Amino acid sequence: MAEINKVVLAYSGGLDTSVIVRWLQETYDCEVVTFTADIGQGEEVEPARAKAEALGVKEIFIEDLREEFVRDYVYPMFRANAIYEGEYLLGTSIARPLIAKRLVEIAADTGADAISHGATGKGNDQVRFELGAYALSPGIKVIAPWREWDLLSRDKLMAYCEQRNIPVEMKRGKKSPYSMDANLLHISYEGGLLEDPWNEAEESMWRWSVSPENAPDQARYIELEFQNGDIVAIDGETRTPAEVLSELNRIGGENGIGRLDIVENRYVGMKSRGCYETPGGTIMLKAHRAIESLTLDREVAHLKDELMPRYASLVYNGYWWSPERKMLQTMIDESQACVNGSVRLKLYKGNVDVAGRRSPDSLFDEAIATFDDDAGAYDQADAAGFIKLNALRMQIAASKGRKGD
Repeated sequence: MAEINKVVLAYSGGLDTSVIVRWLQETYDCEVVTFTADIGQGEEVEPARAKAEALGVKEIFIEDLREEFVRDYVYPMFRANAIYEGEYLLGTSIARPLIAKRLVEIAADTGADAISHGATGKGNDQVRFELGAYALSPGIKVIAPWREWDLLSRDKLMAYCEQRNIPVEMKRGKKSPYSMDANLLHISYEGGLLEDPWNEAEESMWRWSVSPENAPDQARYIELEFQNGDIVAIDGETRTPAEVLSELNRIGGENGIGRLDIVENRYVGMKSRGCYETPGGTIMLKAHRAIESLTLDREVAHLKDELMPRYASLVYNGYWWSPERKMLQTMIDESQACVNGSVRLKLYKGNVDVAGRRSPDSLFDEAIATFDDDAGAYDQADAAGFIKLNALRMQIAASKGRKGD
């Protein structure tokens, strides 16, 4: 076992990470530094300080990273229109690079030898945390307790706490049967009855949105303003990135928008069924594609769409800090220079429809596109030669008896 003098732990204050603090202290005979990030999970993070102090932790870091999270991670990802496997808006995936970055930064600032996290050995998060850490700090050591200890059930964790007098907050009322993860972009649900893909999610499970059936009977219209591919104002009111996402979550949730139930392919090789609420992100994606439809050149737009699945897989699999993701981001960001203007959306019972879009950088030319007399802006006779040239290879193949390969 490597000699570890000090380790920085990603700490939530919950059962798992509280056990990890004591386990690290005992197993590695080391000092533990805790890091708790507020990325919009909707719960108070300050109580983690008292819990860490009760475990003997001397260096405690609690940070509000909401603006950095949306500005430097969510917004760049949405410029790419990234969706994993056609549906998932990558809400959990995109939070991990920021946490990994702060873990290694705090390790450097405090002279720690290692970092640690509470991700299990079955999931994607262990990969995301550790790939990020190694990319940013090649010599860092990583301790993943779930891959080392035998405390592989809640009962064993509770017994460990009882034996060592670790205080565990017992919440009143019925405990949620789901494993949940939340940040400003989304909230996820796994486990419980969701482990059978045939079971429909319970209505009581959802936290952020009303059901589409119970959403208002009157449509809600909103107008979003874009600058360089990012939303900067809602209904004419300028807002910061975190404020934009918070407000769109609220509006979207009220209108039953953003629920998702999928079976996804984890990077570690297994399939996993999960449910997600991403009301603000669902609205953002629809609006961003609408403004791009006006402002992007056709081949640029098509190339972005071809590269998007690759970009999404890089984010999902933990390669945010990889050279290939950075290369793609440079290209994507360059494409957004003219993605400016406004999109008007109609929100109604779980649906997001584009009601209008306009831009000072629009490539839409009404004089050419009109079905009325275009006054010579477009010579329709030119299309004949265009069609013949593009049909030539198919005509040659057909004449040789090749009906299609």
